[in-house]
Amino acid sequence: MVNWQALASYLPEVSKPLKKKLGFNEKLKWTGVTLVLYYILLHIPLYGLGQNSLDQFDQLSTILGASFGSVISLGIGPIVTASIVLQLLVGSGILGMDLTKPDDRSKFQAMQRIVTILFILMESGIYVLMGGLAPAPALLGTSAYNVFQFALIAQLFIGGYLIVLMDELVQKWGFGSGIGIFIAAGVSRQIFISALSPLVPLGGSSPAGKIPQLLIALQSSNIAGALVASAAIIATVIVFMMAVYGQAMKVEIPLSFGRVRGYGIRWPLKFIYTSNIPVILIAALLANIQLMARFLQNWGRPLLGTFENGVPVSGMVKWLNSPNVVDALIRSGSISGEMIIQSVMYVSVMVIGAVFFSMMWVKTSNMGADAQAKQILASGLQIPGFRRDPRVLESILNRYIPALTIMGGATVGFLAAFADLSGALSRGTGILLTVMIIYKLYEDIAKQHAYDMHPALRKFMSPENSP
Repeated sequence: MVNWQALASYLPEVSKPLKKKLGFNEKLKWTGVTLVLYYILLHIPLYGLGQNSLDQFDQLSTILGASFGSVISLGIGPIVTASIVLQLLVGSGILGMDLTKPDDRSKFQAMQRIVTILFILMESGIYVLMGGLAPAPALLGTSAYNVFQFALIAQLFIGGYLIVLMDELVQKWGFGSGIGIFIAAGVSRQIFISALSPLVPLGGSSPAGKIPQLLIALQSSNIAGALVASAAIIATVIVFMMAVYGQAMKVEIPLSFGRVRGYGIRWPLKFIYTSNIPVILIAALLANIQLMARFLQNWGRPLLGTFENGVPVSGMVKWLNSPNVVDALIRSGSISGEMIIQSVMYVSVMVIGAVFFSMMWVKTSNMGADAQAKQILASGLQIPGFRRDPRVLESILNRYIPALTIMGGATVGFLAAFADLSGALSRGTGILLTVMIIYKLYEDIAKQHAYDMHPALRKFMSPENSP
C-alpha cells in the first residue's frame, strides 16, 4: 500500500500562512507578485531551443496558460491532466475514496500532487523527444544534440514545477487560484494584441489587431474585410455579456439564524454552479489531444489526424476543432455540409464534456448537497419552519444542485463553443474563462474587503460561534 502523504511530504511546497485569516492587502500583494513572476517566466526562452514546431498553436497555449518556447511551455497542462485522471478514477470507484472524509481527501490531495509531478516529467519528455521543442536540427546525430535534449527537458520540468508552486502560492496566500489567474493573464494579453496591435505578422499583409484591420478595410472600401474584423469584435463583446449575465443568475434559498430571531439571509446557488472548472478541464483535454496529434505526426504515426500549416485537416483532431463559421459566411456567403457537421460535433463535445466534468467536480470538491448542508448548519443557519437536521436541508438542496450542475455545465460548454465558431478575438473558451475568472476574483476581493471593513461580520459568520 503506497503511503501517498509520506511521498508528498518529500516534495517542496508552499507553506500555509500562520494566520488563520490573511488581510486584503496581503492577499492582493501575493496575487500581484505571482502574476509578475508568471509574466517574467512567460518571456524567458528555453536555452538550447533550435526548433519550435508548436509556435503555430499559439491560441492553444493561452488555454494552457503557457507560451510554447518559454520555460513554462507546459503551463497548467500537467496540473489539469492529473486532476482529470484522478477525478475519473475516483468517480468510477477504482480508487475507492470518499472525499467527504478528511483522511481520504488528504490522501487524494497528496496523490494529485505526485501524479502532477509525474505528468510534468512525462510531458517534458514528450515535448522534446517527439520533436515539438527540439535542439537545432544541424546537431542531430551528435552528442551535443543529446545534451541539449536533456537540458530542454530539465528546463521544462523546472518551469512546470514552478507553475505548481505559484498555483499553491495563490491558493494559500492570495485570491482565487493560480490556474485561473494564469489563464486570464494569457487570454487578456492575447485579446489586447488581437484587438489593438498595429504590427504586421511575419509573412502577413495586414496588422494583427482587428481594430487596425477594420480601419484599413474601411479606408480601402474592403467590405468583406471590414465585416470579418467587426464580427470578431462583436462576437467577443457578446460572449463577455452572456458570460456576465450567466454568472449573475442564481437560485436563492431563504435561511435564518437560529440564535438571532427575525433576521435571515438568502443562500445563493449560482446557475453556473461549478463556475469555470468544467470548461478548463474540457478545453485542456482537447488542447492536449491536438498537441499529441501533432507529436504523433512529427513521429510519422498520425494516429489522431494530420495538420497542414497548423490547421487540422484529417482524423479525430479535425472533428474536434472549431471552424470559423462566421468568417466563411462573410467571405463566401455559404458554408459546406462538412463544416456544419464539424460545428455540430464540436458543440456536442464541448457541451457533453462540460456537463460530465461539472458532475465530476461536484463529487470531488465537496460541492454536493450533503457538503453544502453541513456548511450551512455549521454557520448557524437553518431553513425557517424546518428543524435543524442535515437530512432535511440536504433533501431541499437536492432539488436544485443536480439540475444546476447539469444546466450550468451545458451553458458554459455552449458559450465557449459559440465564441470559437464565431471567430472571436481569442479562443471562445479562453474569453469565457477569463470573464468567469475575473468575475469570481472580483467576488472574492469584495468579500475579503467586506470582512476587513467589518470584523464583527466575520466573527458573527464564523462556524466556531455556531450553537
